[in-house]
Amino acid sequence: MIGANSVRKEGRAKVLGTAIYTDDKFMPGALHGVTVRSSVPRGILREIVFGEGIAWDEFTIVTAADIPGTNRVASVVDDQPFLVGLGEEITHPEQPILLLAHSDRAEAERARAAVRLVVDELPAILDIQASLDLEQVIYSTDNLLKEIRIEKGDPAPIWAQAAHVVVGEYRTGAQEQMYLEPNAMLALVERGAETRVSVWGSLQCPYYVHGALKQLFGLPEGRVRVVAMEMGGAFGGKEDYPSVNAGHAALLSWKSGLPVRLIYDREEDLACTTKRHPSRTRLRTAFDAEGHLLALEADFVLDGGAYATLSPVVLSRGAVHVGGVYRCPNVRIHARAVATNTPPPGAFRGFGAPQSLFAIERHMDLCARRLGLDAVELRRRNFLHMGDTMATGQVIREDLDLPGLMDRALAEIHYADRRAAHAITNTESGPIKRGLGLAVFMHGCGFTGNGESHVASVAGVEGLSDGTVSVLAASTEMGQGKNTVFAQIVAEALGLPYELVDVACVDTDHVPNSGPTVASRSTMMVGRILEDAAIGFKQSLVQQGFLQEPYTAEAFQAAVKKAVAHLGRLRCYGQYHRPPNISWDDKTYRGDAYPTYSWGAYAAEVAVDLDTYEVRVEDFVAVQEVGRVVNPTLAAGQIEGGVAQGIGWGLWEEVTMKQGRMVNNQMTNYIIPTSADLPRIRVVFLENAHHAGPGGAKGIGELPMDGPAPALANALENALGPLRLDEVPMTPDRLLSRCEEVAHG
Repeated sequence: MIGANSVRKEGRAKVLGTAIYTDDKFMPGALHGVTVRSSVPRGILREIVFGEGIAWDEFTIVTAADIPGTNRVASVVDDQPFLVGLGEEITHPEQPILLLAHSDRAEAERARAAVRLVVDELPAILDIQASLDLEQVIYSTDNLLKEIRIEKGDPAPIWAQAAHVVVGEYRTGAQEQMYLEPNAMLALVERGAETRVSVWGSLQCPYYVHGALKQLFGLPEGRVRVVAMEMGGAFGGKEDYPSVNAGHAALLSWKSGLPVRLIYDREEDLACTTKRHPSRTRLRTAFDAEGHLLALEADFVLDGGAYATLSPVVLSRGAVHVGGVYRCPNVRIHARAVATNTPPPGAFRGFGAPQSLFAIERHMDLCARRLGLDAVELRRRNFLHMGDTMATGQVIREDLDLPGLMDRALAEIHYADRRAAHAITNTESGPIKRGLGLAVFMHGCGFTGNGESHVASVAGVEGLSDGTVSVLAASTEMGQGKNTVFAQIVAEALGLPYELVDVACVDTDHVPNSGPTVASRSTMMVGRILEDAAIGFKQSLVQQGFLQEPYTAEAFQAAVKKAVAHLGRLRCYGQYHRPPNISWDDKTYRGDAYPTYSWGAYAAEVAVDLDTYEVRVEDFVAVQEVGRVVNPTLAAGQIEGGVAQGIGWGLWEEVTMKQGRMVNNQMTNYIIPTSADLPRIRVVFLENAHHAGPGGAKGIGELPMDGPAPALANALENALGPLRLDEVPMTPDRLLSRCEEVAHG
């Protein structure tokens, strides 16, 4: 089964329109909930004024004073309130203040517009540098949400000795996930001697929401239920935010005694939910006369918004990846996430790595130019190889061939021939200039450091009365193909046809906590647990005399039927156990940051129109090593989708902020690429099975987000000559400005 293009488990229902999304789920008497939000970045809430012309007695109204448990969203740091109370500080625009519910959605919206908030405004911090300069102290005593230092060797004495020292600064903007289905939640709270909270929603991490609701209502484990409905995309945007949305819907249901549906429209979703963290990276590198990297210093800063949310772990991944795929004996990395009075960013495909990898891959092209070397050759001289150590001291233990990966990408795009041709045609008159660029990078599989050990994920398989097998895991299907891949892994382990394995509904009353659906971990981490559970399941059948080996599919089905009839329930679970050769120190950031990495080399060809400064991507090659590919069609789709998002982030997708608020929160003015804007994305897999993954598989979902932006920036420099291409997105306005800088000296 592994390596086969099995048909998607949920594909038929989605094609036929029978798949049930959150807004499709019918509950009689359900109210419609809305959220009243702050419109100022910082201030003290003094009064809530309910306007005239509204029958307020018909509404369910929830304020912070109504919250029965803890008014803090359970997260990495429990610092974010579900609602701001009177006399408390508002810390960003779009902050939830008040919840309303009514049987008529239009009336609920009319009432929301009639609420006025009286706020004593305070000075706000709206950018990274103002926060670092402590123009206002808005978080703790230093505005730091998280700080990390990574050291290897000693760069200090190297700078004076080096033949070349190159300094650069790079910035990346926020990015919206732009999933098809906005955040959506349906809640029902049954009050009584044993209050029970149930929510159904569009969410990536059911046990995150489960933990948040337990804390919000002060309830024990068994009295909270979270069900993941069909989901119209997520890309990280439904990792931590659904805890907020679920809490709000549940509070309204708790107070009203009725089901409550809380579903954002596109404008609200864009304005208030999490996005990719904006970043600033300053790099200093030292090289010897032959172009070998001797030292690297990095100052990596993320804008974390008003609360910590996931910033500490996003910062961790970004910091670990800032050294890129290059060996360097002396490294010093200083990473910080700072608070600002903007809505908190959160998870987005890549999770901090795209920001730091853009910096190092753009910087390597700058270094090549300063050293008088070809950018390909400079990379080749500095690539990591087996036995080398990374910035954290992690030893490369796998058979790594970065030169081969890069050479395949260069060959696929005909790099040398096309660059030679462009060097001629770009000197001719006419507005169109073309160039090619490259990026080589990696992405750590699973949680950073001890994250997997901390979660201690559990997953299992269950035999059903009809003789089939069901996968039990809390990992959610958001379009990436989890259902299909999990079924393939279990079918392979059991030696069964794919059709005899299905995937259970993700319901915390039914499936164990296999951890969140994030961090390129579902296939490699949860898939391996399922592989172990399936093998244990088969062995249990054999040991108890229900099954004899070798067996046919028919014999297996008969054995499962008999076992279920005899035992009543037949389940087998596996749990994550850290491999014995992995070690990590959370305090020093030393050791094995990830059990393994996926590797990529991407090459892009662009055409720039110097009349309009529009950029068209004419060709794109994505070569990656992700272990063994479980389902080639789904894997290629993951790469193509990730590259499309990376191209959008690199060229067009700009979140425009004014006084801490997103002001282009519509699909008419937040520009994402369509199929007409994209080239054919040519995907190549170089397989290298990894011992810790199911069937040799590694993580894949986030890797393709890391490479497109630096490859595009490097291609633009090749087309236009030396420019300050140090920021994404490289919009036409920004490109024009950079070209004018050169023209004016």
